Amino acid sequence: MAQVLAVLLDDPLVERYGLELMRATGQSSGRVYPLLARLQESGWVRASWETIDSSAEGRPRRRCYRLTPEGVTVVQTELAALRVKRRPPAVDASLATDLGR
Repeated sequence: MAQVLAVLLDDPLVERYGLELMRATGQSSGRVYPLLARLQESGWVRASWETIDSSAEGRPRRRCYRLTPEGVTVVQTELAALRVKRRPPAVDASLATDLGR
């Protein structure tokens, strides 16, 4: 989840499509699309269909996703909290000395 959020936050004004997010994160469609649906329901992601002529492009239109302004704020806060949570605890200098470090 954090990987997808980080990619979306990397440039919040850029619309990204699902396959692009899967390639960037190494996550499967079974993880990416349900997450995008939940983020959209929460109002943190906006989804839209790209405006192309499918016949001329030779492929179907892509559904594109980008963070909403509220989503940017929430994701920044959540990713910062996750980084703090994952940070190893600081070792007290006196304890490090006692341990021979």
